[in-house]
Amino acid sequence: MKNMKFALVGCGRISGKHIEAIRDIENATLAAVCDIDIEKAKKASEKAGNIPYFVSYDEMLSEIKDIDVVNILTPSGMHPEHAIDIVTKYKKHLVVEKPMALRLSDADDMIRVCDNNGVRLFIVKQNRYNLPVQKLRKAVENGDFGKMVMGTVRVRWCRPQEYYDLDDWRGTWEQDGGVITNQASHHIDLLEWMMGEPMSVMAKNGRYLVDVDVDDTCAAIIKFRNGSLGIVEATTATRPKDLEGSLSILGENGSVVIGGFAVNKMETWNFKNISDEESKKIVEKYSELPPNVYGYGHKRYLEHVIDCIKNNKKALVDGFEGRRSLELINAIYESAETGKEINIHFEPKRSKLGGVR
Repeated sequence: MKNMKFALVGCGRISGKHIEAIRDIENATLAAVCDIDIEKAKKASEKAGNIPYFVSYDEMLSEIKDIDVVNILTPSGMHPEHAIDIVTKYKKHLVVEKPMALRLSDADDMIRVCDNNGVRLFIVKQNRYNLPVQKLRKAVENGDFGKMVMGTVRVRWCRPQEYYDLDDWRGTWEQDGGVITNQASHHIDLLEWMMGEPMSVMAKNGRYLVDVDVDDTCAAIIKFRNGSLGIVEATTATRPKDLEGSLSILGENGSVVIGGFAVNKMETWNFKNISDEESKKIVEKYSELPPNVYGYGHKRYLEHVIDCIKNNKKALVDGFEGRRSLELINAIYESAETGKEINIHFEPKRSKLGGVR
């Protein structure tokens, strides 16, 4: 089979992970990159082996016509505009970094346009491919926990003022969103993936250690349809460095804790029907030590994208699945603004995501 040809739109902080992942995939090629900042585009080109670079995706896609997949890595608030334009004009499959959008209505538009034009829409949730997360998911699917009791995610990361000052869009409601939208969106996704459909959420948030528009700290309590509870604790105000990005699941028959700073380290695997020795072996086997909070999942995720396109398989995280976590994120911010418990499946009115409504 021919190599799948990718192109990147946006050459910021996350582009390096996509460049590395595509480079390491046997049947993938990175054909070109683009960014409105020519220096960023040039730097990404050099990192990828001096491939063609552009300041306009129109120029890139008009010149290199055999690109199969476009990875959209621009600021979150720009994802819908870029995705819809590229699909409408060029009919390319899309890989969109998290979150897929800030507004639910924009997410709906992205899904509809891709469907109408017969292209695939993939939302990046690479942490689903972490080894301990995959092991946990199998336990959930097998019903090993029995009655679910509580799921908890903790994102305790360090993002100083210098991080937000890197780009004008960072720390804004219009283009970035707060700690739940940017840093904790992967963890929200994992919590839903394990615990099932949420029914309602109550949240509080605040801004403590940086001078930006958005929050740097948020806490939320979620009620799931199966009766279990969820706890979300997320902050970028951890000092002086990243502490953890963790997930724990508690049920009547067992408890699992995945820690590390990128949901990458199996810390606890306790079930009624297995011995302490077997638990210890699983903890040792299903752990990874990535160099940063992005982990190793991008390569596995993009391999999945290629498999889905070439073999017409269902995506693990398509537009609809990406929208699920976005709806919960909007509900968290709606609750933080109104001070009320918010039922899921709602129309956001006070959520600041995407700017003033």
